Order: sequence, then C-alpha cells, then structure tokens
Amino acid sequence: MEEEGIMRYLLGIDLGSSSVKVSLVDVESGRCAASATYPDREAPIKALRPGWAEQYPDDWWQYLKAALPIIYGKCPGCRDEIGAIGISYQMHGLVCVDSRCRLLRDAIIWCDSRGVPYGERAFDAIGHERCLTHLLNSPGNFTATKLAWVKENEPELYGKIDKVMLPGDWLAMRMGCGAQTTRCGLSEMMLYDYAPDRNSDVAGFLMDYFGFRHGILPSIVPTFGQQGTVSAAAAAELGLKAGTPITYRAGDQPNNALSLNVMEPGEIASTAGTSGVVYGVTDSVDYDPLSRINVFLHVNDSPDNSRLGLMHCINGCGILNAWLHRNVAYDMSYDEMNAAAATVPPGSDGVTVIPFGNGTERVLQNRDIGCSVLGLNFNLHGRQHLLRAAHEGIAFAFCYGIEIMTATGLAVKSIHAGNANLYLSPIFRQTVANICGASIMLSDSDGSVGAALGAGIGANLFKTRQEAFHGINCVAAVAPNADEIQPCQEAYNRWKRAVEGEEAEKLKD
Repeated sequence: MEEEGIMRYLLGIDLGSSSVKVSLVDVESGRCAASATYPDREAPIKALRPGWAEQYPDDWWQYLKAALPIIYGKCPGCRDEIGAIGISYQMHGLVCVDSRCRLLRDAIIWCDSRGVPYGERAFDAIGHERCLTHLLNSPGNFTATKLAWVKENEPELYGKIDKVMLPGDWLAMRMGCGAQTTRCGLSEMMLYDYAPDRNSDVAGFLMDYFGFRHGILPSIVPTFGQQGTVSAAAAAELGLKAGTPITYRAGDQPNNALSLNVMEPGEIASTAGTSGVVYGVTDSVDYDPLSRINVFLHVNDSPDNSRLGLMHCINGCGILNAWLHRNVAYDMSYDEMNAAAATVPPGSDGVTVIPFGNGTERVLQNRDIGCSVLGLNFNLHGRQHLLRAAHEGIAFAFCYGIEIMTATGLAVKSIHAGNANLYLSPIFRQTVANICGASIMLSDSDGSVGAALGAGIGANLFKTRQEAFHGINCVAAVAPNADEIQPCQEAYNRWKRAVEGEEAEKLKD
C-alpha cells in the first residue's frame, strides 16, 4: 500500500429503503473503524395507492449528508485519508433523470408491485421459453416493468427521460460519476441477456417489446474499478475530499454476499430479518422452469468466469417472530422465547407452521396462502410448541428455496450469515443446518462494511481478494446435528406436504 497516510481508510455506503448506513474500514486491519446510520428510525415510504412504494432520491442524499459527520466525529481527520468509496444499494428501483441529470419523479422502489401485470403480459407475449433462456427469470416486477408502467401512465414525463438508473447508480452520479450502471445492474433491472447468441449485454428483445429506446440506459462500467471520483460540488456538501475515487457498486444482496466472502460456487449468503433472503453462488447458467427464484450476475462474474447469484426471498420471516412476540409471547423477551422453544423437541411434537403471512411469495409462484398452524392439539400443545414450530417453519421455507436452487445447478457447500436477527435463534439456524446438510458460518460483517471492502478490491489496495476479508471474524459455526436430522427431515416433509398438497389448496381457495 502506497501513501499510507492518504490511503488509510475505505468508505462504504449502504443505501437501504429504511436508512443509509456508512462505515469506515481501516485498510491495514480490515476492521470497521466507525459506522453511522441515518435516520435512526425507518425512513418514510410513500404509498399513494395499495401496492405502490416510492421514495425521493434527494432524501437519500440528505441522509448521507447527515450520517457522514458522525463518522468524522468518531475518526477526526479521516476524510482526508479515505482511499476509495464503495456503494451498496436497494435493488430493482427506478430513478428517472432528464438530460441535465435532474430528477423527474420520485423513485419507484423495490417493494412497489405496479410492474407485476406488465411483467406477466411480457412473459406471455414474448414466450416463457425465450424469457427464461435469455433472462433466466420471468420479466417479473423489476426496474424494466416499473419503467413500462411510467411509459404507459405518465407519457409526458416519460418523454422527458434521458436516463434511467438504479438507486446506487443515481447516488454515484450525484457524487460525480455520471450516468452509469454495471452488468450486474443490468441483470437487476431484468435487462441483461444471458443467451450465448446475443449481440450485446442488453436484452434488446425486452427493450423492443416495451418500446424503450436503447439510449435510455446509462453507460456500463465494471463492478470493481475506477468508476469516477467525488466532484468538487459533492465534496463540499459531503465533507469528503474532491477526487476521492469511487471504485465499487453492487445491489444489496450481491453485496451482502461479498461482505461475507461468498464468491464461489456452492457458497450461500443469507439474511433473516423482517423478510429473509437466501443467495447462492453458482457457475451454472440455468433457470427454474417455474421461475420461483431470481437469477442475477454476481459481483465477480466475468465473460470468462461465470458467477451467478440465485436468490430466494421469503416475505414471511422475522415478521412472524415479531408477530408472535407482540401477540402470543408479549410477556417474554426474544431470548426467553428462544429458551421456551428449546424445551420442545425437533418437529415440535407434530405442530407445523406455514410462515407465509406477509403477501405473495415468489417461491410459491406468487400465491398468497397466508400463515397457518397445522396439527395443534389443545390438550398437548402450549405456546412453546408454537414458538418452536414457527422457527422451524421459517427455516423450512429457507430450505425449500435452496432445494429449488440445487435443481438449477447449485451444489451447497456452506452457508454464511451475519450474526443477527433470526440467526441468533439456535433452533432456526440448527434446523437450516440439519436439513441442508451444510455448516453455517456466522460473521460480524454487514453491507456497508462489504461496500468498503469492495471499494478496496476495486482500488487494488489488497494484494489478493482473500486479503480483503482478513478482518472479518467468524463468531460462530453451526454444524448439522446427527441426532436431530431424522426428526427435522420428517417435520420438513410434513411441512412440504402442507404447502404443496391439499392444505395449500384449501388455504388458496
């Protein structure tokens, strides 16, 4: 590392829908030196109609402006020693700007569902086989279909659009990079063509179907590498040094995988907050025929080295545990809930919880079967059974997605997660390990730290990629428990029959 006084730190920015988090990572130790989040309560989301979700991008900028001074206060003088900046961001959003890079409307963010019918019509009109072989997904509810909604419902505004970008692309542009995205970003928009007979990375057939002019997309830059530098104007607002390089950007789930050093086939990154995510890396360019999982380019994909991320989202995850805490175990702490659940054996003495009570689930082909409790006996079971069955049911939903991923070429070797949220539950994480037959490694990293490390990789501040992660500690490892595998598998089979069989049909009706 040259000019150590100048290159001492890396800055990671994680632009989420609830807040912006920034972390300062020391290059030498690889450890987080300071972090800050703003706002400290969930940022507002505008929902003018059911199913809509929008945020004003300039609010993201204001959150970043508010978070950075906290960092500077914790590490005086650090702003002049930041060697590179990385950005992680909420995926699938739509930001529209005019030819002067001015915002034209609020961003339509990831959880907005107005693009769903546009994706369904495109899937049928273009043909399922062509979409799946070229996109590895149905057009679904991604950036492309959100733009289709704007084109049809706001034609005057659509006519003023010069470029469309993802939230992280817009933030990088505001910092001084210009209008850009990455190949990974194209795949998050659902506008990347994976087929070997294509003439370019852009899925031109989908652009043509929706009637988008090809110039509406920003230029493509590498995920890692020099993407631009902080402009004088942005530096003045943010308190950063003008000319600081921006060398990495990625969507939040691929970046979460990077933060856990999940980069090679068979490795899985997972989160288990309000909703849950399983993100597995594969080198197999394949898809699920029922389009129950999403496929994107991973951060280290290259033309000569395929690395794809298979993503399974579970809406009914920690939100179920929180519901139980509010309504069933309101006199307990989460630790006490875990202790009570641990008094019940694996399989919950026959109680099964279907955790899907937070809207439609893609893994169920966009069905909303709700949350249900099966096998409850008023003479045998208490709330401790319900608590354990809920954690098992959520774990089974994770494993169900992983099962689908294995059919598309993922050979599970290990699962990596942050030591937070439901991964603090011994029952949840042990059940996942037992069913998947893989060890779970829990680490003390997060998205903003990952973005900082990605910046260091992009700026060539580490001799090897592995060197970038030497400061990330494994705080716990969970191996399959041989004594519990059979009862867990029996309970999982019972859970699958409930989801796929007659019970699911009754719930659907």
